[in-house]
Amino acid sequence: MAKTVSFAVVHFCVAFSVGYLMTGDVMIGGALAMVEPAVNTVAYYFHEKVWNRSKSIRLKNVSTALYLSKAIRSLKALNPLKALSA
Repeated sequence: MAKTVSFAVVHFCVAFSVGYLMTGDVMIGGALAMVEPAVNTVAYYFHEKVWNRSKSIRLKNVSTALYLSKAIRSLKALNPLKALSA
């Protein structure tokens, strides 16, 4: 929890500093320090949803590929022509 609070403080300070340095206005820097982390948090939530969905799709594709490769190996093992040529 301490690391999370520490990162939040750093995030607020960076947002304030960028806003202040770009505008020279303490109020705009303060507003940016309040709004940007909140918007970033919402964006992160949706990013995680998309990330997890794409991860699930990738895992499905990998498991399908593994299944198909095992099935192909099994079919090759059952090939009667291979047994005749040996």
